[in-house]
Amino acid sequence: MNSSDARQSFDLPVDLAAERQVLGILIKHPTQVDEVADRLRPSHFVDLGHRRIYEIILDLYHKQGRISYTQIYNRLVAESVDSPAELLIALTESFVSISELEPSVEILIRQEGLRRIIKACDVIKGMALDPKEEDLAALQARAQELIFDATQAHGGPENEVKNLLEVLSKCYLNLLRRREGLEDAYGLSVRFPSIDGMTTGFKKKDLIILAARPSMGKTALLLNMAANVAKRDIPVLIFSLEMDAEQLGDRIVLSELFTYKQGGQHAVTSHEYQTKLSDEQFQLTQKVFNDLYHLPISIVDKRGLTVAEIRAKARRFKAEHPDLGLIAIDYLQLIKPPAHANRSWTLIVGEIVRELRDLAGELDVPLILCSQLNRGVESRENKRPMMSDLRDSGNIEEFADVVMFLYRDDYYYPELAREKGTEGLAEIIFAKQRKGATGTVFLRYVKEYTRFIEEAKRQVEASHVAR
Repeated sequence: MNSSDARQSFDLPVDLAAERQVLGILIKHPTQVDEVADRLRPSHFVDLGHRRIYEIILDLYHKQGRISYTQIYNRLVAESVDSPAELLIALTESFVSISELEPSVEILIRQEGLRRIIKACDVIKGMALDPKEEDLAALQARAQELIFDATQAHGGPENEVKNLLEVLSKCYLNLLRRREGLEDAYGLSVRFPSIDGMTTGFKKKDLIILAARPSMGKTALLLNMAANVAKRDIPVLIFSLEMDAEQLGDRIVLSELFTYKQGGQHAVTSHEYQTKLSDEQFQLTQKVFNDLYHLPISIVDKRGLTVAEIRAKARRFKAEHPDLGLIAIDYLQLIKPPAHANRSWTLIVGEIVRELRDLAGELDVPLILCSQLNRGVESRENKRPMMSDLRDSGNIEEFADVVMFLYRDDYYYPELAREKGTEGLAEIIFAKQRKGATGTVFLRYVKEYTRFIEEAKRQVEASHVAR
């Protein structure tokens, strides 16, 4: 296991002295393995002999919780390594003080990070010079993926396989943190108690489908939830494939103006906002603008985006805003399919949904994806949505972690709703929850202000719900 054997033909950042120092300290001071086991992977060691010794150290550590010089020596003998005693003595004599461990670990982490960046750049260069690569968008997306992976603090194939002991250890630590109040047991709250009560908050990595027929208010509900999240200083990224950013901005302002109407102040109607305001109304509207300026909401309003382009923009935003809390896309059917896709639209939609779920997992955030429902709803007497109503449903149900349908009876039966006093009553139907219950909760939709509010506790007539 000669160090020169590990060198590659091209020059990459390597510090063999730091590798020897780390291993020497771990062998001579076994308790120090606790300090590095969760930070150093075998790939941090370029020399193949050093890498194998570190693999043995990790294996002993995970199985027994401790290591010893003798155990490492016996493993090397069993593997027929030449002169194992000389090899280990050389390592244990490679350092002067235990204080050299941390600086050496930092060197290995930096060098391995640089190697990953260099290798990613080499692959990108090869792809860019390949005459067979014709799709620029796909090439750009792949290049960003490689750079994103290369610049993550952790990752690589060593992290992908986790044994049950590792998994349960993390679960138990999370349990203790929740018990001690150090970690919120809930996911991301959208500040609608009925929805939060049903979901216990949207979980990281989850794909949430919010589906409805046109004009039901799904964009309004999406914006209301996004604003509620952003009001807690949590960054939100919205992809609007239908409306431009100014339209969304006006909707957010109108939604906030409703708060002041509830408080009995000078009401500003949607019509007045779009035309001319009195001095008092203008001052109130200015206050709303000032309240909203600080919200960390970012909007991409380019139409005809592909999944690859959405992924690239989301990755870039995540790199610039590591505390990104929510991604929202409005809406699925407006995402442009990949070029030269010789498959049915249903399969293409299923692939789009799968890739967006992968994106939610990669960026470690919940992703809300709005979707249209097909016209099959209109032909039924009971027009409440069902899973089969997801337009081009394909694999949407399979890949989604949560499926929410938005339904308003007054959309189809306005006069009957006025008679029953259910005008504006909106049903949020949880048709699927991978980590929770299904059922229906109620909000009230104030259409003029594109605002959803909690429905006062009331008994909804059974005939209304069942019809």
